[in-house]
Amino acid sequence: MTTETTIRVGVRTRSLTDERLQYIRQLGATDVFVDHADVEEEPDEFNDRDAGATLEVGRNAIPSVRELEAAKARVEASDLALIGIQSLPYSLYGDIMFDRDGKTEALEQITTLVRNLGEADIPILGYQWNPRGVVPMRTGTAELRGGARGTAFDYDALEDPDELAPGLDRVYTEDEFWDNYESFLEEVLPVAESAGVELALHPVDPPGLESMCGIPRLCRNVENFERAMDSVPSDIHSLKLCLGCFSQLGEDVTDVVRIFGERDQIGFVHFRDVVGTVPNFHETFVDAGNFDPAEVIKTLDEIGYDGVVIPDHVPEMAGDTDWRHRGRGYTVGYLRGVIDAVESGPS
Repeated sequence: MTTETTIRVGVRTRSLTDERLQYIRQLGATDVFVDHADVEEEPDEFNDRDAGATLEVGRNAIPSVRELEAAKARVEASDLALIGIQSLPYSLYGDIMFDRDGKTEALEQITTLVRNLGEADIPILGYQWNPRGVVPMRTGTAELRGGARGTAFDYDALEDPDELAPGLDRVYTEDEFWDNYESFLEEVLPVAESAGVELALHPVDPPGLESMCGIPRLCRNVENFERAMDSVPSDIHSLKLCLGCFSQLGEDVTDVVRIFGERDQIGFVHFRDVVGTVPNFHETFVDAGNFDPAEVIKTLDEIGYDGVVIPDHVPEMAGDTDWRHRGRGYTVGYLRGVIDAVESGPS
């Protein structure tokens, strides 16, 4: 017997091949976030370059309405829903973040993307305010149960966290970064409201640290997330609530869910966990980390969350592909089981 759930399980993927989409549907997932094919922020394979199998999103590479509609139709043909782009690449927002020449062009391209998503009826655009690939996100890996591998971060392993990142000629202040961020919101949020596209902000990873390599890390804790949501108020601005990032901070993740659930600001949820906290932690299986997944799902259910949870980073298991289809498949199945148990249990 199956039950109809309100919390849905989705998957992020760069590849939109028929085989990939078939596998995702076989897992029981219902929703797809497409990862842009601009930079290698997450491992994925690009051997199947058939038409429509990837969606290029980057500087001077904004998908047209027709391209977005084609990607949506391809996903829907596998009985799935394409509900968003996972994240903007740094190539699109970097000049805005640093207030450099090129920011006007970058803003024009981002707002064009937002309008195109609205016309294609794709409702979510994830983004972050963190220069991915410019400062270290992880410093190594850790061995998990059965020899699986998870990514790890150890602040002491950084060669020189005070050394300026490549391409920078000075240290930037937090006030500068808040000003640049708020200017970005003032330009983009009205367009998103008109287009009916929700913007969902991801935390900086690793969180907690005020600055690395001369770059302020704004979205590093609960208080700064609240400031980000309040700085330019909008009903269409939300969080890409990455549970792993708040777990890395040592936060009570259920408290964080309640805080932003009460504010009605959870766009979608990255469901992952770690062992340890900043400045030393490693990612692990979703059932083996700092928090209790069942309690988090129960909390999401109690606040009336009816959106999507997706596996984010997953461990590399024996025989895995670069996309880690086995680690991802395990996580999807685990989440579906927990959701079914919570939503079909006694009230």
